[in-house]
Amino acid sequence: MKLTSNSFADGSRIPDEFAFCNPSSSDHVCLGGNRNPQLRWSDVPAGTKSFVLICHDPDVPSVGDDVNQEGRIIAASLPRVDFFHWVMVDLPADLREIEAGAFSSEVTPAGKPGPAGPQGTRHGVNDYTAWFAADESMRGDYYGYDGPCPPWNDERVHHYVFTLYALDVDRCPVEGRFDGPLVRNAVAGHVLAQASLTSTYSLNPRLTD
Repeated sequence: MKLTSNSFADGSRIPDEFAFCNPSSSDHVCLGGNRNPQLRWSDVPAGTKSFVLICHDPDVPSVGDDVNQEGRIIAASLPRVDFFHWVMVDLPADLREIEAGAFSSEVTPAGKPGPAGPQGTRHGVNDYTAWFAADESMRGDYYGYDGPCPPWNDERVHHYVFTLYALDVDRCPVEGRFDGPLVRNAVAGHVLAQASLTSTYSLNPRLTD
């Protein structure tokens, strides 16, 4: 199976329009377009009954004490953890493309609704749900796609891995409110093929990515 995008080349920086936050010279960051990128796939294996799409960032700091703090940096050597930006299940077996902006077209304070999504899909909550939990103006369940917003003082360029799974079941075996780790566990044993595409992003003006 092959996964491609017109929005970015594999291994390249994702354009600002697809990010949750963009660089800003006056206040480090500003809100971005937060559109989901275009994705297309081919060479789907026989017997595919549905697809699952996950986007995660494996470069998120494991300790948040220095995140976005003036006069401090997040060392590139700090251990990292996964942060899920998009968890979508039950994509129809005959679907071969997601258009740019079809599932997200702006930043939505308190998150987009879910889990029901377009075209019979279901969305899981992404990790902005936990990130904004203590923020009165932003907290809520963040369903669907929300793009990159890495710490502006991080010495590491972040990677955003879009992975498509072809499944042998027409409904992913998760119910109710679900997240990325739950879906990863649920699809084990049902994956006929998978394909990934990676973009990069940084809000640190001292880095080039």
